[in-house]
Amino acid sequence: MSEPGGVQGPPPPGMTTDSLSARVLAGDLRAVARAISLIENEAPEGAALVGRVFAKTGRAYLVGVTGPPGAGKSTLVDRLATEYRKGGLTVGIIAVDPTSPYSGGAILGDRVRMQDHATDPGVFIRSMATRGHLGGLALATPEAVRLLDALGQQLILIETVGVGQVEVEIAGKADTTIVVVNPGWGDSVQANKAGLMEVADIFVINKADRPGAGETRRDLEQMLDLAGSPGLGGAQDWPGLGSWRPPILATVATTGDGVSELWRAVIDHRRHAADSGLFERRRIARLREELGDVVTRRLRQRAEELSGEERWNELTDAVLAGELDPWAAADELLGPLGE
Repeated sequence: MSEPGGVQGPPPPGMTTDSLSARVLAGDLRAVARAISLIENEAPEGAALVGRVFAKTGRAYLVGVTGPPGAGKSTLVDRLATEYRKGGLTVGIIAVDPTSPYSGGAILGDRVRMQDHATDPGVFIRSMATRGHLGGLALATPEAVRLLDALGQQLILIETVGVGQVEVEIAGKADTTIVVVNPGWGDSVQANKAGLMEVADIFVINKADRPGAGETRRDLEQMLDLAGSPGLGGAQDWPGLGSWRPPILATVATTGDGVSELWRAVIDHRRHAADSGLFERRRIARLREELGDVVTRRLRQRAEELSGEERWNELTDAVLAGELDPWAAADELLGPLGE
């Protein structure tokens, strides 16, 4: 079920952060939608909400889906959700959309392609705007994932906007990362340049009924051979993945062809990650990274508060005029934090 629209601002009068978090934990979809909006808007209540549900998280499995624009990621995510729902399990979907240059909000193109789940109470879909953040992931995405985890969604699919090389940030936010490409998409050098070879746990050649699918598979196989061979023992010692060599699967998301095989590959990777300790290592790394992001954000907010808007603008103007370098300006802004 897509989240109700128009949910913005702090909790309504009479509703505290405690009561809103209690409603999230009780499975109230409108409460989850409101809570995610608080986080996106960087409202103080958002951080408090996350703190109150944190102990109830860590149970969902996170699958990231990334790749270039037009690869069919949204349709594939929709099909994966359908596959998972066959077992009666719940799904959360976070689609990180491009930011509208006019409204500043998400364009919401992904939800248009996921209407099959619009009335399914076991599926919660949320579109989030990148708001200019590089890496294809909104800054609020980890907190939104945590809220869907607290809601009880057993699988959370994170689909990133196709922005190219910086999109590899998804790798640090998921337990299993699926990289989606199309037949004839670039060549193996371009794939490696984009960083996709390094982050993929599973490759998918979508729209595999089109010409060029065989050549794309060949290019990916060659790059996997090169990446796994020099001094690494080939597929027996895959960088960061132990003995796991990313499989290359073919799908036609519009018809559902190959989706069952893709889901089985996700299950296989999950089993491998659990047995090898990769699953736990990734989750630890994800929490460390998130903590660093939060500290950085809090330090900036605190520096802005202590310096004041006028001083901040003065130092910015000094850097622009070449009178001060950025490092010295930053020291000036952060200086009050040491007092």
